[in-house]
Amino acid sequence: MAPQKARPLRIINSVAPIRVCDNGGWTDTWFAKHGRVFNIGVYPYVEVQIEVYPRDSMEHRVILHAENFGQRYAVFPRHERHEWIHHPLLEASIDYMGVPPDISVQISIFSEAPAGCSTGTSAAVTVALIGALDQLTPGRMTPLEVAYAAHHIETEILKQQSGIQDQLCAAFGGINYIEMFDYPYAAVSPIFLPNPLWWELERRLSLIFLGRSHSSSAIHEMVIQNLEDAGPDNPKLEALRRTAQMSRDALYAGDFAALGQAMIVNTEAQRDLHPKLISKEAQQVIEIAREYGALGWKVNGAGGEGGSITLLSGSSMSRKRAMIRAIEETNPLFQNIPIYLSRFGLRVWTRKPDNTDD
Repeated sequence: MAPQKARPLRIINSVAPIRVCDNGGWTDTWFAKHGRVFNIGVYPYVEVQIEVYPRDSMEHRVILHAENFGQRYAVFPRHERHEWIHHPLLEASIDYMGVPPDISVQISIFSEAPAGCSTGTSAAVTVALIGALDQLTPGRMTPLEVAYAAHHIETEILKQQSGIQDQLCAAFGGINYIEMFDYPYAAVSPIFLPNPLWWELERRLSLIFLGRSHSSSAIHEMVIQNLEDAGPDNPKLEALRRTAQMSRDALYAGDFAALGQAMIVNTEAQRDLHPKLISKEAQQVIEIAREYGALGWKVNGAGGEGGSITLLSGSSMSRKRAMIRAIEETNPLFQNIPIYLSRFGLRVWTRKPDNTDD
């Protein structure tokens, strides 16, 4: 489907960060009932752009351009088509928010983070999309409302497994200590650092994509069943909750060794849930990181096959670069994804089209 040639009335832009180093993950879920999570919002952002047109200038009211997949297609309300076909999360979000009947829109979505990177990308996409669609109607949703709407779409409408921390990080950005007091309700406490400490943390962090998309597996379902049966005060969940506090306290103290230790403890707590949550590829990266003096490593998200791992290096810049080279030389699928700490979460702004815009 070719791009529309009519000039848009206005252009809505939104961005939301992805998430790394989610110490305490698994405890922000329905079966944990209460939890504590530490996470860090980072670039690369998810980007959403909505071009708003007069209704009669386009054949279809909603065109979705999923740039990463090279797809451009018309999206119809579920009551007209009865199912979401290509990208259910995107299509369900559009259906949930709605598009006013007097306009047509072309929605473009892009992320530099690989699909299935296990860094909360799907949550960031949903948050950015909801934030942009919210601009089409009067009234404005708060970041918290956007996060909960994104979570509702994923868990209640699409019936998928999801904690709440990814949506909250995408909405608020920065470094967060999240206390979930009664699923899914949580309080977000931003961790504010002086600039030199912020810059040093940013310099020391690395994100390594393991070369395969992460997906929920039979192992994850078995882990969930075991955790559900054991109850919210299961010692294995308590071990994960403690790493969030360890991480928060380490950063406030400016102690990178303690933060690295919290990451390692969390990864071992994931392994304790099920050995296969730490894949052989992740273990390869861990061994190289240890050899090059890294202070910590955290398998992102729930763990398992594919996905990514966050590394916290020591003080030497050259040694960090040597570590990344060694990792990428070990397996051609391993990829360092450059990241920068995001001081902001969801950002949305509107502009008039340039004279050159079609």
